This record gives sequence, structure tokens and C-alpha cells, in this order.
Amino acid sequence: MKLLVTGAAGFIGSSLCLSLLDRGHEVIGIDNHNDYYDPKLKAARLNRHENHPNYKHLRMDIRDKELVKSLFEENDFDTVVNLAAQAGVRYSIENPLAYVDTNIVGFANILESCRHNQIKHLIYASSSSVYGSNSKVPFSEHDNVDHPVSLYAASKKANELMAHSYSHLFGLPTTGLRFFTVYGPWGRPDMALQKFTKSILAGEKIAVFNYGEHRRDFTYIDDIIEGIVRVIDKPAKPNLNWDRSLPDPASSLAPWRIYNIGNSSPIELLDYIKAIENSLDVRANLELLPLQPGDVVDTFADIEDLSRDFNYNPSTSINEGISKFVDWYKAYYKI
Repeated sequence: MKLLVTGAAGFIGSSLCLSLLDRGHEVIGIDNHNDYYDPKLKAARLNRHENHPNYKHLRMDIRDKELVKSLFEENDFDTVVNLAAQAGVRYSIENPLAYVDTNIVGFANILESCRHNQIKHLIYASSSSVYGSNSKVPFSEHDNVDHPVSLYAASKKANELMAHSYSHLFGLPTTGLRFFTVYGPWGRPDMALQKFTKSILAGEKIAVFNYGEHRRDFTYIDDIIEGIVRVIDKPAKPNLNWDRSLPDPASSLAPWRIYNIGNSSPIELLDYIKAIENSLDVRANLELLPLQPGDVVDTFADIEDLSRDFNYNPSTSINEGISKFVDWYKAYYKI
């Protein structure tokens, strides 16, 4: 199978490329290598697979319509995995237009090229952030998600709606994956695990919002990748039992599906910090602060659908995942 992976130098994208190459697929990866965080980390991720004989890497921005169009015309892709996005909830409050440009305009360019090049399956990254103000847990794909609390979340909800329109109008099979707090080696420096680890080792205070009374469905990177790979092999199909009078938000009469992909085992943020302390054998200095704008209090994935349809079964415990991260962190930063 020949695949395009966008965001191929990113946290999830680079790990996905490695997995696909290990499975014998041909992969073209694109990434704009922006400076949202240290580009050296992206380069180091890419070094793991860019010289593989079945891999080709291109520095390209999905916002560039003509470049994206040419890329699709010059390659006979079977499947596209769109992981390119402007990430970060808090950054979306300060720089909202960056999210419109990449997450909406860029995604529209991907959809258009998929439409005109007979792509068999488009998988794209959504986010648990779309659940916004919802308080019913676990979060289910079958619940409405109409009240985002950040523009980042709104842009991901927009992706789901845009994908549905293309699935409905043009028969393009699309699957949206709502990622739940992915963590592990090679993660972004602005993510909590990286920031907490760096501050604890430096003896600095770590800012803990909502006074630590958050629960997060932390999901280890290897479990996420296993889930994506399983979804790739099974394009979305119409739900022939879909009822227009009682519309299911997770499926459609079009070949369109939405799935949660998480660990389905949320833990308190303070317990997460305790696991980091134990792996580092260093105590944290906590600064307890109020809830930040754009944050949700709890995330908890209902993964029944993904487990049923793809035999998805995340297996990495928090202690195991954080231990692997700490080993990587010390090796990468030479601590």
C-alpha cells in the first residue's frame, strides 16, 4: 500500500511512519517543519526513518493548494493519513488565525485532492477537545459535541463536518480519530509530561491548573499508533441503519465514521505527577492554580466502538509509559 502521511515529522506522524514502514508499506511524508517548537526535535524524529528505502520526505505545507494538488497528481496514493495541524489549546487563544489557516484551509486542500484522485480512505486527526463543555462521561462519539471551549477544538469539529460533506457528496471514505491526551517518547516540548519533567529536574515549580483536580485519559503513543494502523486497513462504510429522525453523530449514510481513540482509564493529574516523580526519583514543587481558559476538567474516552470494530485494546499502564518516556528524555537531552 502507498500512503501519504502529513505531519510526518510530528510526534504521532513520525511514529506512524516507522510503524507503516515496518509493515512493508511505501510512505511519502510531508511536514512544514515550522518553529512552533524546536525544529531540532522534528529533525531528530525524522532521522529515525527518513533514509528508509520505502520512505520519501518532503518539506511542504498543506496550506499550499498548488503544491498539495501536484503531490497527489504525481503519486498514486491508496490512503492518506492527515496528522498535520496547528496543535495546542492555549496557543489557539493567542493565535487563532493560525488554526484557521492550517486546520481548516489546509484540511480543505487535503479533502479536495483526495476527491480528485480516487483516494480509497482518508484518516484524519480529530481531538478529545471537541467534547468541550460536555460533562457526561465517558465521552461517547454518539453524544453531540456542539459547545467547544477553544478555537482549536472548534477547528477539529469543523474537520469532522468538512469530511462528512465530502463523504456525502463524493463518496470519499473518511474516518476521524479523536485522540485523547497522547504521551510518550518524542512528544512535543509544550506538552504537560515534557514540561513537568523538565521543571522537576531543574528544581522549578510546576504550574498545576484547577488545583490538580483534573482527570485525563492519558494514552501511550504505541497504543495510539496500533489503533491508527488498524483503522487504515478498514475504510469507513455507510451505516445502513442510520436514522434521519434520530441521527447518530458518529456515523452516517455516507462512508464516514468518528471514533474515540484513548486509554479509557482516566487518572488524576496529581497521580500522573506522582508517577513522574517516582520515575525520576525526584519530588515536584507544585504551584496550584485555577482552571485555565479553554481547558476542560476531565477527559474519559468511551472506546467501545473502536474496540468492537478494530479489536483495539490499549495495554500500556501509566507507570510503564512514563518510565519509557523518562528513559528517552534522559537519553535525548543527555541527562
